[in-house]
Amino acid sequence: MPPRTAVTGRSQEPRRRFAEELRLLRTQRGESLRQLGTALGWDASLFGKLESGQTLGSPEVAEALDQHYGTAGLLLTLWELAAGDPTQFKERYRRYMTLEAEAVSLWHFGVSTVHGLMQTEEYVRAVLTVGGTKGDELTRQVEARMGRRELLTGENAPPFRTILSEAVLRTSLEAPQEWRKQLEHLIEATERPHVTLHVLPHGAGPHGLVSTDVMFLRLPDGRTVAYTENAHRGELIEEYNAVERLQRAYDAVRDLALSPAESRKFVMRMLEEVPCEPST
Repeated sequence: MPPRTAVTGRSQEPRRRFAEELRLLRTQRGESLRQLGTALGWDASLFGKLESGQTLGSPEVAEALDQHYGTAGLLLTLWELAAGDPTQFKERYRRYMTLEAEAVSLWHFGVSTVHGLMQTEEYVRAVLTVGGTKGDELTRQVEARMGRRELLTGENAPPFRTILSEAVLRTSLEAPQEWRKQLEHLIEATERPHVTLHVLPHGAGPHGLVSTDVMFLRLPDGRTVAYTENAHRGELIEEYNAVERLQRAYDAVRDLALSPAESRKFVMRMLEEVPCEPST
């Protein structure tokens, strides 16, 4: 049976449908992108990217557009469908990887895992295996992750700051020798002048990123974008106001974290707690 064609002639692919509806609503009202940007308080270029499908923006933008056009939640619903479309995850992640390679500085907060740029091969393999990756695909992804680490070890490596929740450092690998290797790798990384490690202790209490892993990329053109991630999906965020809110939360977390020197000592103490391999 051939695929069903929409009666309206509009796309049934969520991201494209969202973009089409935005463009249709604006042109029906006779507004320019500049007029729309002025009315809602965002840069006109954002709405141009939304209408061309280059970005999804944030739910706050979709809600503001719903209110502006009187569409009673239609645009937010389309945004949610587009954001949840599994085909879009790969597209956003590919774009994130491109931007990561271009970034002039990187700031990370991890609440669940060590960031990929600082993972050992054993850690990568364990995390991917738990996620269900196996066989040739596991081998391919491990090799790709290891290749990414060159970003922090190359001649022109960008400044990298990572804040790790204590929970990350308390979630050890099953094999003590593999966990020891990962902790040693973190300590060695802090010896590089462009790498800064903070530990956020349990005692810091609740904060604005309590359930969010996030990476900020400062790009050559001065823009900053953010990539948030959990176990099931990731989201590339480029809209200025949304990124700024995340940055404020990140700054507050950094204020709660241990200093780089204290953090290094913290990881070294944890290394001492790892059982030694039995002698043969």
